[in-house]
Amino acid sequence: QVQLVESGGGLVQAGGNLRLSCAASGRSFSINAMGWFRQAPGKEREFVAAITWSGGTTYYANSVKGRFTVSRDHAKGTVYLQMSSLKPEDTAVYYCASDEGVPFRITSPWEYDSWGQGTQVTVSS
Repeated sequence: QVQLVESGGGLVQAGGNLRLSCAASGRSFSINAMGWFRQAPGKEREFVAAITWSGGTTYYANSVKGRFTVSRDHAKGTVYLQMSSLKPEDTAVYYCASDEGVPFRITSPWEYDSWGQGTQVTVSS
C-alpha cells in the first residue's frame, strides 16, 4: 500500500502562486503515475494534472493549462504542483493520488488506488 501526504496549501491572493507537494511512502515502487485532483464545496472531484512516474509525461485540465505545472522527484518520492496566476475559482481542497496499475484513464479519479488527505487552497479576490 502507498501512503501519500500533501503539503503546501494555504491562503493566497488572486494572481499569486503556491506550490503543493505530495510525498509517497510504503510501496512507492509500484507507482506508475501520480495525479492531482481538487474538490470545491458542493462540486464533484475534478482532475487537475497528472504525470507518469517513469517517463514524466504530463497531463492538464484545460482550466489550469499554462498556469499549473506538475513535476516529480524520483529520489524524494515526491510530486509537485506549481500553481501560478491563481484565480478565486481555483479554491478547493487539493488531493494527490497514485496509480499503481497500468495508466489508462489518467484523468479519472477511478483510475487511482491511493489518496492523500487533501490540502486546502483558498484564493481571495
